Amino acid sequence: MRSWWRRREGAANDAQLREAAAAAGVEHALRRLEWTVLRRLDGLLQGDYRTLMRGTGLDLADLREYQHHDDVRHIDWNVTARLQVPHVRVFTEDREMAAWFVLDLSRSVDFGSGVRAKREISAGFVAVLARLLTRHGNRVGAMLYGSTVEAVIPPRVGRAHVLHLMHAMQHFGDAAHGGAQPRRGKNDVGTTRLGDLLAAAGSVIRRRSTVFVVSDFLTEPGWEQSLGRLAQRHEVVAVRLFDPLELDLPDLGLVPLTDAETGEQLWVDTHDAGFRKRFSRLARERETQLREALGRAGVDTLELSTSDDLVQAILRFADLRKRRVRAGSALSEAPKAVGT
Repeated sequence: MRSWWRRREGAANDAQLREAAAAAGVEHALRRLEWTVLRRLDGLLQGDYRTLMRGTGLDLADLREYQHHDDVRHIDWNVTARLQVPHVRVFTEDREMAAWFVLDLSRSVDFGSGVRAKREISAGFVAVLARLLTRHGNRVGAMLYGSTVEAVIPPRVGRAHVLHLMHAMQHFGDAAHGGAQPRRGKNDVGTTRLGDLLAAAGSVIRRRSTVFVVSDFLTEPGWEQSLGRLAQRHEVVAVRLFDPLELDLPDLGLVPLTDAETGEQLWVDTHDAGFRKRFSRLARERETQLREALGRAGVDTLELSTSDDLVQAILRFADLRKRRVRAGSALSEAPKAVGT
């Protein structure tokens, strides 16, 4: 009995040590990102972090005379009639808003042909963006998906919450992928069903938010409708993970290719130029179909490669958001230009 108790105490101590080591590792990873990525972004974004998220409401700040290119919808007709000079309302945007990371952590994101896998790129992007947003008072939450939605982290602020989110992603990976066989959920055949994750996000995220769907989009078809419905209520950004080897195969001779999700293995002769050409053609057809589907859903898209520099990727994202805002402003001015 006493030896059994000692073994139990020893196992508990080992578990505590592993937990402490994991927490220390996450803390070290975030500190490294803060020094290598966030410090560089602070000098490069120069306030453009505000374009990463847009608030849900507008507060009236002032009234001023109408100027060329002002939105005619903001004209205050009562003031204009009283002063006999067109005046417009000036609004201050309410930027307090929640951001959600809808994370596809299925087995296919473990792939990487270089130093980093898609999973590492995903974790780095989420950590940096979450830290960048929470530093300015925004709340961030997450939904983690393997073969089903296995964790929901409610949105909160602060560095400790970002550490919790990073730890959840790291622990999820250890638990989900520690076994030799791919996991099987109810009625699961081992493939990703992104539509299920997006539908779950639509039911979980009630208040209007900015939603980052981080996935490699290697999934069963039918997810486009769920993404479109999600984009009708929220501001959605699709962060598409990919590896250069998924687009072009080099000449490596006879190699085994394994489906990361189903475990199916197939030997292919990459020395065959015709095979490599067909592979590239099919990959580019899929690229075109994916981009068209994302465009039809009306979402912003950031493509994130395993060879990307994280700073440059986030700067691309900020530039994408600025261009979207400008395009929206130009669109709102179009009726006025037609009428003049």
